[in-house]
Amino acid sequence: MGVRLREKDDIKTFILYLLMQIEHPIDLATLNDIAVTDDFVNQFDFMDAFYEISNTDLIAKETTPNGEVFSITPKGRDAAELLKGNIVNTIKERSAYSAMKLLSFSRTGAVSKSKIVESDGKYSLSCSIKTSESSIMSFDIVCDSKDKALSFKDNFDSKPEFIYRAILSVISGDMNYLADSWIKDENVDTVGDVVESNMDTKTTTESEETKVSEPPKKEAPKRFSLFKKNK
Repeated sequence: MGVRLREKDDIKTFILYLLMQIEHPIDLATLNDIAVTDDFVNQFDFMDAFYEISNTDLIAKETTPNGEVFSITPKGRDAAELLKGNIVNTIKERSAYSAMKLLSFSRTGAVSKSKIVESDGKYSLSCSIKTSESSIMSFDIVCDSKDKALSFKDNFDSKPEFIYRAILSVISGDMNYLADSWIKDENVDTVGDVVESNMDTKTTTESEETKVSEPPKKEAPKRFSLFKKNK
């Protein structure tokens, strides 16, 4: 992994950013898995930083029948918004996708629904994924036959999480994430199997003369911290 967080303040900011993105209480084990899955932070460094920040008013702790869960406080959200510029976009974007992959709909309380409505010989399939508090996704598809509508409905009902991840991947332009999701859900052996089964590929070669040189590195933005340094 080319990018890794090593400064404790950056790791604390990363933890707040994750909690802000997740937007619901989460247990420590799952938060740890999200934080370390892309190797942006060492597990021991994560636990050290989390222990310190969990004892502040930036994170709230709640005891449930299933154990302790943690969430970001309004003050912690303000700090995350102010300091998230210290974290490079690569980490923020990839960690958001990792959170999506590791947090199942059952954990977030999301429920998928679909229904078919017939009108003037057309069949409209309405699909939605919602939590108790908000709508995550909803869309309508008009089909020219009942059989096709039923087929689409069965596919959505059987794998709503995969369809949600697929739409998110296409919109965001992260097709590698879509391939990862496909492999996980369809037990495909390699990314190549996914690509070859869905599109015709053309192999092109690039001479050394036409290789694009790396752009000059930009100066790192000035960083600042709200966390007090330990003496």
